[in-house]
Amino acid sequence: MEYAKSEKEYIKEYQEQGYTHNFRAQDNSLINLETKKNYTPKDIFIKKEFRFEGMSNPSDMSILYIIETNDGAKGTVLANYSPSSDTVMAEFFKEIPKSNFEHN
Repeated sequence: MEYAKSEKEYIKEYQEQGYTHNFRAQDNSLINLETKKNYTPKDIFIKKEFRFEGMSNPSDMSILYIIETNDGAKGTVLANYSPSSDTVMAEFFKEIPKSNFEHN
């Protein structure tokens, strides 16, 4: 039986494939922390996503997004979806057009 990878293992795997940029959601945009460029939801393309449930509380959930921007920046975004989490990241990702999601 193969064990499930952790968020950190997936992040490391995708960083090795060139997904090295880090992003933060703010004011309905995603900000590239290296270049300071802002992206709207339509500028983001989801290459892959992985869902994780909390070890002690299954309602604590996170999603790791593997993304590429419209100008070619590649990175990972870990969004927390627990009941007590900040909703800015969740709201941003809900606004990304469905056509910008690749099928996993």
